[in-house]
Amino acid sequence: MTAIYHYPPQTALKRVIPKTRIYDGAKASTALRERFVREVGQIVWAHKLAPETLNLPATAAVPEIQVFRLSLKGDSLHDDILRAIDRAVPFPVMFELLAGERTQATAAFKRPSDAATGKWVVSEHMRGAWTAREAPRSPLPVAVTLGALYEGMLSPLMPVAPVAGEDTETRLARAAQIKAKEREIAQLQSKLKRESQFNIKVTLHGQLAEARAEFEHMKTPEGGDKGTT
Repeated sequence: MTAIYHYPPQTALKRVIPKTRIYDGAKASTALRERFVREVGQIVWAHKLAPETLNLPATAAVPEIQVFRLSLKGDSLHDDILRAIDRAVPFPVMFELLAGERTQATAAFKRPSDAATGKWVVSEHMRGAWTAREAPRSPLPVAVTLGALYEGMLSPLMPVAPVAGEDTETRLARAAQIKAKEREIAQLQSKLKRESQFNIKVTLHGQLAEARAEFEHMKTPEGGDKGTT
């Protein structure tokens, strides 16, 4: 399953969003505006997933889900642009990036801030694989609320497999821990290559073995599915 979804026709909007609206909403710097001009051709508000369009109840954290399609001028898009749009749009957003005949899904996990009313906490953006634009789309995940739908839509983009009972925020925190452990392993491997003293090499080998074991456990903790999404 990909995160390129088939959306019901009643959710379609197909409204072109002027870049100036994003600039104003995100308080974009001159450098960021220039990046928009270089990298983005058009921003289309493609779909609105809401109680009135999907007949699913909203939740406090997910009152609506917006789907934006961005036509790119090149083959890539900087995360700063995605962050700017997420800052400007006060709802969770699913993005589809269009480059030539290819499409890529990307999104960040957004939730309302506990510290400031009207503010949102936004994770790093997660990206799916590039697929042919005409490839079959996945059906929307089965859900009973917009909140559950949002988590289901994000799931294929997450870099680690789900664990039973693990919510999206916990899963993302585990992914961050895995990334940090990968950096630790790389640093230990580098130290080991440079080290010439036998006793220190033995110590580093032990630390590396321990870090690798922790890494494997983080990827597939007890109760988790094998592999990654």
